[in-house]
Amino acid sequence: MSAIGYFVEGGSTLLAIGKPSVFALELLKRSRDCPSVYDAMDDFPAFYAGLSRCAMVPREREIVQRVDVILASSSSLKSRWMNFHKDVRLVHNALDLSAVRSVGPAPMSSKKKVFGYVGTIASWFDWEWVCTLADARPDNEIRLIGPVFEAPLRKLPGNIHLMPACGHVEAVKAMSEFHVGLIPFKKNALTASVDPIKYYEYRALGLPVISTDFGEMSLRAGERGVFITQSVSDIPAMADSAVQFCGDADDASAFAIQNTWEARFDAASLLL
Repeated sequence: MSAIGYFVEGGSTLLAIGKPSVFALELLKRSRDCPSVYDAMDDFPAFYAGLSRCAMVPREREIVQRVDVILASSSSLKSRWMNFHKDVRLVHNALDLSAVRSVGPAPMSSKKKVFGYVGTIASWFDWEWVCTLADARPDNEIRLIGPVFEAPLRKLPGNIHLMPACGHVEAVKAMSEFHVGLIPFKKNALTASVDPIKYYEYRALGLPVISTDFGEMSLRAGERGVFITQSVSDIPAMADSAVQFCGDADDASAFAIQNTWEARFDAASLLL
């Protein structure tokens, strides 16, 4: 803590809080003269239960009351924090342009289509949705890449292939081999505030996206290349529409440039 104090005294400092914690709160108390920002990336208390959740709620609110600016990654988070703070700015998630450009556009034609997901598979992952998709597309491959913290309750269809977690560059390369990107999240309190980064990466690669109706994805129904299912009964039709979607390399490139992290934080105007 003393080293941080010396650093702050040495020049102009912007204190950015990325996760509500006792340490972050203490920094805010000790650095009252520094401009500060809270990056509200998720509904953090929703990740906890019991006493941990009870402790997280007041801690996060105290941090919110002490910072100068709040960056909210989703519309839901912005609406929530506007009740507690006068300067809340919507700053969606984004993508690493260099990683996307390193692999080039996604393949758009092949007899055997690959419906793919890259990310953590945990309590928010909708296994029923994925199995329904697999049953509806028996001649296609459902490729799931990432660590599994919550296993399915039923035997998986044979066309679902589980693959291990990998680094970000490898993950983007794996996405470039998909024909359709998947975001199969359950609709609950935790996902209500989520703006998935994989959405930006899929679309920057020219992939159509099939998603469940949750969080920020709910607001993207009707966007070009985005197909939102309201229930499992919608999955076969949405899968057909996604497979028939014709991506455009110029559109994908323009989307990528508009949705970089650099563009996001420039628009947030934190340093003005």
